[in-house]
Order: sequence, then structure tokens, then C-alpha cells
Amino acid sequence: MLSKTLSFSILGIEAFPVEVEADFSLGLPGIIIVGLPDSSIKESRERIRSALKNSGFHLPNKKITVNLAPADLKKEGSGFDLAIAVTLLAGMEIIPRENLTKRAFLGELALDGKIKSTKGILPAIIKSKELKLEEVIIPYENLREASLVKNFKILGVKHLREVTDYLRGDFVPQQEKIEILMDIESKYEEDFADVLGQELAKRAFEIAAAGGHNLLMIGPPGAGKTMLAQRIPTILPPMSYEEALETTKIYSVAGLLSPERPFILTRPFRNPHFGISEAGMIGGGTHPKPGEISLAHNGVLFLDEFPEFRKDVIEALRQPLEDGKVTITRASFTVTYPAKFMLICAMNPCRCGYYGHPTKPCQCTYQEIKKYRSKLSGPIIDRIDIHLEIPPVEFKDLIKENIKSSLDSKTIRKKVIRAREIQSRRYGSSLKINAKLKPKEIKKYCILEPKAEEFLEKVADKFNFSARSIHKILKVSRTIADLEESEIILKHHIAEAIQYRILEKPLWQN
Repeated sequence: MLSKTLSFSILGIEAFPVEVEADFSLGLPGIIIVGLPDSSIKESRERIRSALKNSGFHLPNKKITVNLAPADLKKEGSGFDLAIAVTLLAGMEIIPRENLTKRAFLGELALDGKIKSTKGILPAIIKSKELKLEEVIIPYENLREASLVKNFKILGVKHLREVTDYLRGDFVPQQEKIEILMDIESKYEEDFADVLGQELAKRAFEIAAAGGHNLLMIGPPGAGKTMLAQRIPTILPPMSYEEALETTKIYSVAGLLSPERPFILTRPFRNPHFGISEAGMIGGGTHPKPGEISLAHNGVLFLDEFPEFRKDVIEALRQPLEDGKVTITRASFTVTYPAKFMLICAMNPCRCGYYGHPTKPCQCTYQEIKKYRSKLSGPIIDRIDIHLEIPPVEFKDLIKENIKSSLDSKTIRKKVIRAREIQSRRYGSSLKINAKLKPKEIKKYCILEPKAEEFLEKVADKFNFSARSIHKILKVSRTIADLEESEIILKHHIAEAIQYRILEKPLWQN
């Protein structure tokens, strides 16, 4: 007796349909699973056998062959348990086989028959909708996560017996109605009003958030670099539905969603330790998983103590910063993860931290300073739009009681959202921002007044800017003009953008 149903295998952040077939024949009793299963799928034989027994069903004393097709696609994870169990029940004629068509099943089985949550549910639901399936049956714990996909029938179940009774028409599970509101204003404990002084830094962060520009902070210990970076999410615009869906998809594949946090509605802020490996940063591994740059997709990746990261980790950021994605190729697989993120970096000017400090002398030798800076190559520095010096906060700003900056996060965020709206109208897409303009688009949209063009030419010759640096200046000046709601880039827009490229020049000169 042959029966079949549908499930999904996850590779990267995409789901691929897998046809689960079961055949009962004469031979030595047992279950054989074929179709490139990993060890967790092979172990499912014992989980399924116990789950069926404890749900009141007993497998016949026959040779059972389970095939996961296509056979050349490697399958992994425990999410196939439910599909295999349902296929076996259909082969035993406990479930009508015709009720398995146009349906897909995902979920891990416990020994008592309970259905446990599994990762990768969201991409599987999205794929099911694309394939125009009638229904997907998933663990009840994953129901809130799956509810991000609109206008599609999803059934959350808690026990194998519920699935059996439902497919036989004896039971209709009660589903709670889950509403997801995207327009809820995020509340943060941090606020830019808490940062005393550093008005230039706040202005630079406003520009970075408005245009999605990468930013590098250089300053001594205690100047407030980490404090500033932690507040960048408070001024970013809210995520759109498409952004929330794509970001949640990544976290679903990574297994980082929980019943308490079933979807990602606020922009991610990732702050990995400088001891992270290359695989941890860009993704990969024996079983491919998204790295920190993908977990920061549509959000912020903050790298504190930037030169302390391994050089191979830093250099691995080159392609993602340019392309907004990372492709990982191994002998057995090739996966592509999205990685459109704002890179915020912080570093000391030298190893001791006090090179150029107005009062504290630097203890580093010339060779130590050179070695410290050499970890950041020219191509990496060139890919960062805004370079910002963070001076120590003056004593008078710290001792003032009950004072808060006039620039709070709410005020800055309104200006950022307004600038993003201008960009959306200009480019015809809410996902297009100034930082991601291509060379042809720069020529089309970054229109300079004659004085601004002349000024940029003189400064570029004086400081020997590369073509990429000039493009970065034009992108940043486009954002500054948008903040002022100016269609033409003026001379003072170019001047302000240039200061965020030349501040670091003395730092890198030996």
C-alpha cells in the first residue's frame, strides 16, 4: 500500500517541497528512511513508533520504506516527523489518503504523541502559499509565527491524535485569531536625550539613520561611543510588513523565535563579541545557519572595538557591504542569505586609547599604533560612509543636573522618517535608500549646483579621494539635502558630507 504527502526542507532561508512517500511490503519488519536524511531524521523512526503507539495506533509487522523526494536534496531536522507519521497512518488506512492532497505537514513528535515546535516554519508557509496549497498543518506553538503570512489557511495542532481526528472529519480544532499590528510605535528605554554633549555625533547619527549609511566612530574610552550606538534603533523608521516578514524568516530558520517572541517587528540590533569566528559573522557551518550580518538584516550591526575583531572576519564584510547579501559555497551546498544592514563601528585611536587625547598622554609606540590600525584595510574604510571623531565629554556637560539634550530620539526619528518618505517617492520603493544607490543612480539623482560641483572637485583633488569615496560623499550629501527637503544638492551639503570623510585622514597617516 502506497501513500504520500508533502513537507518542506530548508536550505538557507528558502523552503523546498519534499514529497514524503510510504510503502508497506512483505519483508523484515521495520522502517527504512531513504532520500538523503540526516541523523535527526533517521532517529525519527523511534520517535514516530512511540508516538503512534501512545496515540493508540500500532504499526503492522511489515517492511515500511519511507522516501523523501527529491532524493538528491539533503534533508535535515526533526520537522519531518509529523509528515512521516501522517503518511504511515494513511498507508494503514486510518486516514483517508485523498485528504492528504493539497496539504503539507510540519512538526516534531514527542514520544507521547505531542507535536513540538520546529524551526523554519515561516519560509515553509510562504512556499506553501506560492504553491497554492489548501492548508498547512503545523505545531500549535508555531501558529503565531506563521500568522505573519496573510490570507492563507494554517492549522495549529498540539497532538497527533488531533491531526488524525481532524483528517477523518471527527474533530475541528479551535484556533485563536491572531492580529499583527505593524503600526505600533516601538518603545525603548534608551533615548538620545540621555547623551550629554556630542551634538555633532547626534547629527551624524541622524544622517546615517536617514540614509541607511554605515558609520565609524573613533574616540577615547568613555567618550560615549557605545552609548550612542545603542540608541540608533530608537531613531530608525518602523519596519514595513515586507521587511518584518523577511527578517522573521531569517530568525525562524536560525531557530531564534520563541512563543514569547514569535515574530520580529522592530529593527534588529546585533552586537557580537570581537572573538566571533568568520562563520559566526557571515554564516555557514556543517548545517548552514545565518550569521550575525544576516540576523542584522533590515537593522543594525554594531561592532565595538572594531580593530580587535579577527582580520579575516573584518575582510569578510566587504562583499555583504556592497551587495546586501552573502553567498556561502561549500562542497555539498551553496546558500545565499540577505544581509542589508547598517554597520556601526566603534574603535579607539590606538591600543591604549589616548592617541590625540587633549589631556591624557598616549602610551603606545609608533609600531604599536601602526599595527593596531593595520587591521582595518583601505577597502573596508572606504566602504564606511561616515567617519566620526568622538571627543571626550567636557566636565561642565557632565555635572549639570537635570539637563537633557534638546535632541531626543522622538524628534530625530520624525526627521528621519520624513527623509525616508522623500526617498521612497523619489525611487518608487520604500525599500530603496540613498546608501544603496548604484553608480548610474548616483548620476541620475545626485544633482549638484555648479558651486557644489566645483567645491567637490577641489577637495577630491586635495585629499586624493578614491572613486568610491566620492560616491559615498555624494550619497551622504543626498541624504543631508533630503533632511532639508532640498531637491538639489547645495555647496553646504557637500561640505558637511566631506567633513565625515576627512576627519580620519590624520588618524591613518603614519
